[in-house]
Amino acid sequence: MRLGLAAGLLLLVTPGIAQDHPEPVRKPLPSAAVIAELPADGGEEFNRLVFSQSPYLLQHARNPVDWWPWGDEAFAAAAEQGKPVFLSIGYSTCHWCHVMEHESFEDAGIAALMNETFINIKVDREERPDVDHVYMTVTQAMTGRGGWPMTVILTPDKKPFFAGTYFPKDQLGQRPGMRQLIPSLDKAWKERREDVLAEAGRITEYLGQVSRGKPGEELGAAELLAGEQQLSARYDSKLGGFSQAPKFLIPHNLRFLLRRHARTGSAQALDQVTTTLRQMRLGGVWDHVGFGFHRYSTDRRWLVPHFEKMLYDQALLAMAYTEGWQVTGDPLFRQTVEEIFAYVLRDMTDPAGGFYSAEDADSEGEEGLFYIWTKNELIDALGEEDGALAAQVWNAADGGNFRDEASGTQSPSNILHLAGTLDEIATKIGMEPGALAERLGDARQRLFDLREERIHPLKDDKVLTDWNGLMIAAMAKAGRALQEPRYIQAAVRAASFARDTLRDSDTGRLFKRWRQGDAGLEGLLEDYAFLTWGLVELFEATQDPQWLAWARELADLTQEHFAAEGGGFYLAPHDGEQLIVRAQEAYDGAIPSGNSVMALNLVRLARLTGSTDYEAQAHRVVRAFSGQIGANLAAHTQLLMALDFLVGPSQEIVVAGDPEDPRTQALLDALSARFLPSVVTLLRPAEGADALAKVAPYTAEYGQGADGPAAYVCSDFTCKAPVQTPEAMLENIATGKK
Repeated sequence: MRLGLAAGLLLLVTPGIAQDHPEPVRKPLPSAAVIAELPADGGEEFNRLVFSQSPYLLQHARNPVDWWPWGDEAFAAAAEQGKPVFLSIGYSTCHWCHVMEHESFEDAGIAALMNETFINIKVDREERPDVDHVYMTVTQAMTGRGGWPMTVILTPDKKPFFAGTYFPKDQLGQRPGMRQLIPSLDKAWKERREDVLAEAGRITEYLGQVSRGKPGEELGAAELLAGEQQLSARYDSKLGGFSQAPKFLIPHNLRFLLRRHARTGSAQALDQVTTTLRQMRLGGVWDHVGFGFHRYSTDRRWLVPHFEKMLYDQALLAMAYTEGWQVTGDPLFRQTVEEIFAYVLRDMTDPAGGFYSAEDADSEGEEGLFYIWTKNELIDALGEEDGALAAQVWNAADGGNFRDEASGTQSPSNILHLAGTLDEIATKIGMEPGALAERLGDARQRLFDLREERIHPLKDDKVLTDWNGLMIAAMAKAGRALQEPRYIQAAVRAASFARDTLRDSDTGRLFKRWRQGDAGLEGLLEDYAFLTWGLVELFEATQDPQWLAWARELADLTQEHFAAEGGGFYLAPHDGEQLIVRAQEAYDGAIPSGNSVMALNLVRLARLTGSTDYEAQAHRVVRAFSGQIGANLAAHTQLLMALDFLVGPSQEIVVAGDPEDPRTQALLDALSARFLPSVVTLLRPAEGADALAKVAPYTAEYGQGADGPAAYVCSDFTCKAPVQTPEAMLENIATGKK
């Protein structure tokens, strides 16, 4: 759909144009409580955003733009003053959001135009993904593309009539600038108001049509095969990944293919996964000094990243590498999991136990500056011999390998990356692999210590319920698979933090975020779905029934407050703020959709608890979107994982025995180490089994044998005779597969 009114203004606007102005170095903002106590003549001027808890909104609190936070007051002011709304959506670690702020929102002249023409609203997309989803759908429909910063012009009743992403201050080629755009929009609003309102109505009607699920026929094994084939058609056989450039880190694509390999033995699916996991880890999209993944690669080679680090990427990728290790035993995959968590626990964990959201791409006004090195810097830091070795192994060239995306200029600095595994490199340069690993590990630590003295990128220290749910899931899954109790302990601590601070103790409903002691905002579908995922993984890792009980409670609350009439779930609760449409979504992009995650949660809960109601709900979720996903199954791989579990076969395994008995632990360990994506595990202790029976009543029937612990393997509502050895248990699982 393209907007008919003022069509000349509807240009495809995407980042990637050279900028003339570096970003300013940002001073830290005081908290709202501190600002409230400032004297009137304190010498600082702030707008309304200063009282927000969002780091992104606080970044704009000193702008001369008269920003409002999203809320009824802002739209009431727009109606009273007869002005349209300038809606700007972004997030704290978004590079091009910073560029647009510096160019336009910090410019007194542009700010004066905005204040005279609009009521200006800022939204943190991470706090309000429901608002972001609605207007991103509009932006993509109008321009053919989406991204952040997102710029949407609304009527006072929230209906959009113009949309784009980044706009420079002045026209740049065919891209309109803010100085030209604002008067054009103002003229259209004042002189062609009826046309504008009519167009806004048509856009809103269209939005309502595309924001709902489209039920269809029951999906099955044919769609699983078709999804695999669609991914295969997009696969880069040389460098891994499922696009040319840019390359996004989409772990659910890899996890789906691992399930295809488990079902069918497909060597091709496994090769696509292992190649992609290896190339991502070796490339510049991985931080070789401080660990963790950057947001995505701007090029085909995984070399030049957008340097933001997002919590959700660390969580989802840790799960993909954990499963990759379970399937292959590749030590590089295990090492990657361990290093992701080293980064998260070191830099992204609040003392209270929750996990922070993100780290910025920029420092000192330049993207990537914190992460890049000249060859001479390596030699100065490490000495001539070790510096030369580090430069050779990490491919640091004399002239640099980094081209700045904003300016297009070649930098003398380097993005560190590897051309192969350390074993491969050691063979090539004639070193013993262990010796190379030791010297490089020592060099990495010295570079890390030196890098710590640099000015760090901004850290977004808000704790989001949904993203914390993902990290709880990742640490619980990896802790169980790798038999690393410290990861499980971190997951338990984060889940306890969520229960104590991100949950309303009276209603059980979730809050969206917590920051500096303050929890707030209404929980949305992703918060319930992702935290439920984390609790299911945590139950299987700990076998503590309290986590399964809470997962059931959240699943029931999701059904009560988010269920849509035709199946699936709305993004926002029934009693929440009513936006211009009630949106549903199943698209699995950089982050999987709440509907897709909830579908898999429900089928796993059905198997764990014996409740067929959960399985029926899972089928309704898949069916709610089956009419729209067939042409692009590869964009719904998280939903396909739920379908895979539903199609089956799947197994429920009840291990009955004393948790302290080594024979019981041997049975559990045999399940934990293997990749068994369609298996759920419950431990029924020899004593004190009542707590488990309350949430999984059917387990009361299973007891350990006269000779000790026993494992019951069940599938399709039928259980095999109990067995007492890991070998016999695994054989029963294998014979239950198609």
